[in-house]
Amino acid sequence: MVRPALRSRHLRRVKKRTPGGDLVVHYEKRRPGPARCARCGRPLNGVPRLRPNKLRGLSKTSKRPERPYGGVLCPQCLADLLRESIIGNQ
Repeated sequence: MVRPALRSRHLRRVKKRTPGGDLVVHYEKRRPGPARCARCGRPLNGVPRLRPNKLRGLSKTSKRPERPYGGVLCPQCLADLLRESIIGNQ
């Protein structure tokens, strides 16, 4: 029997084949939910769903889009925000 902490489903079960040919079960944390827009809550494209330790290994440009508010706002909200700021300045 596995440890009691591993019996719940808060960790996902991954079957791995060892070099000796055995099939063992590894327990790892689940993938996080998608990053969401700070304004409307829509899931963001271009932002990977990875745990922080895996995200650290990626380059800066693969963590989020290369544009203003990339990884924070969706393109529609960014366009609305830019329109509001331009109209507000006139």
